[in-house]
Amino acid sequence: MISKPDPYAQSDYRVRCDWGPAGADAVAPGTSIVAVVDVLSFTTALTVAADLGVTVIPCRWRDERAAALAAQHRATLAVGRAQVGPGQLVSLSPATIRAAGGLRRLVLPSPNGSTIARRLAETGATVIGVSLRNASAAAAWAARHAGDTAPVAVVAAGERWRSDDSLRPAVEDLWGAGAFIHHLAALGVEGLSPEAELAAAAYRHIASDVRRALFDCASGRELAGYGYPEDVEIAAEVDVSDVVPVLTDEAFHPVTRDS
Repeated sequence: MISKPDPYAQSDYRVRCDWGPAGADAVAPGTSIVAVVDVLSFTTALTVAADLGVTVIPCRWRDERAAALAAQHRATLAVGRAQVGPGQLVSLSPATIRAAGGLRRLVLPSPNGSTIARRLAETGATVIGVSLRNASAAAAWAARHAGDTAPVAVVAAGERWRSDDSLRPAVEDLWGAGAFIHHLAALGVEGLSPEAELAAAAYRHIASDVRRALFDCASGRELAGYGYPEDVEIAAEVDVSDVVPVLTDEAFHPVTRDS
């Protein structure tokens, strides 16, 4: 009996796109590069750290295991936004990372983007962090390293519903994924899956006013409502960064778009 290809793998296409950990498991196998997108806020925080030359160790957990990982790597541990106080100045908030001085290594826990990145790294994939801040640079780096034919996967991290911890597709991650895919296509990378085409079209729809779209979407309203509007402002800094965080040896290391 001839086995049929998995339709969810999007393996007929060079550029693939899906959501969350399960989506990553579906589209990443066989690809050369996987872009993880978590705009509010893991990959935005990651690109801010990369701009400062900081090595970032992604972490699945927000408990004593994160503290142990930070101790192991002699790194600063980013805590939850609400935990920032005297003696602890760095959190998942990109604003706190930008304001902190002297960071060299940072453990960055995140239930979405960080978890997906670690999961993908275990498969041997080359994982990069993409936000709206570095989508163009990341696309240029990926297009060069993928060559003429190697497939590229894009994973929009999404959020979790508090009621049952199921995946909540987050439109800002669709836009971030779409920005990366849009720039890949502009560089001549062909073979977009329908899912990838949709993401690129979604980004183009809001590209003229990204800031407004981010503040209007559910995640942006949530962050601003909790007192973190600066994190939304930083996420809306479209293509200000030429740095690409590449996951190597369990840590994201900053490289330039031309490296």
